[in-house]
Amino acid sequence: MRTFPNVIITGTPGVGKTVHCEQLAQETGLRHLSINQVAKDRHCYETYDQELETWVVDEDKLLDAIEDEVLQGGYLIDWHACDLFPKSWVDLVVVLRCPSTSVLYDRLSTRGYHEVKLQENLDAEIFGVLLEEARDAFDEEAVVELNSEKDDDVESNCARISTWVESWKRAQSENTV
Repeated sequence: MRTFPNVIITGTPGVGKTVHCEQLAQETGLRHLSINQVAKDRHCYETYDQELETWVVDEDKLLDAIEDEVLQGGYLIDWHACDLFPKSWVDLVVVLRCPSTSVLYDRLSTRGYHEVKLQENLDAEIFGVLLEEARDAFDEEAVVELNSEKDDDVESNCARISTWVESWKRAQSENTV
């Protein structure tokens, strides 16, 4: 039985996943697990998508690469998808949203996203693709949608998630007594 939860922080690129994970790691003691970095470091790629100018992750290889770590608990899993992770690995899925497409457009443009990649990500955000994937893959009570548009949102979201983490840890310790 894990003594620390695993939390997925997901959403389209540019919504603030990494910023949230970095702050939450400081506040909660959970470890930030950047799936993009793991995929690079552990060579978990299938191919390169020329049109989107991005690597395509080999999901099976990725899951094998992180399984031993994640099963121990205590991770903030930072990635733009969540439906590949087994339910048993995850205690909370936070889907960050940026309802203002102009804010998200600016964030992605600043990153140098070309038009096709930029539009694909804006469309995913507009249609709530990642929220829908989370709701399809996990139990309703495990999925939380939070706005991440303004700097204040990061603070309030992290406070809310930190409170949840503390409650989870308290409940686990009560169950083991």
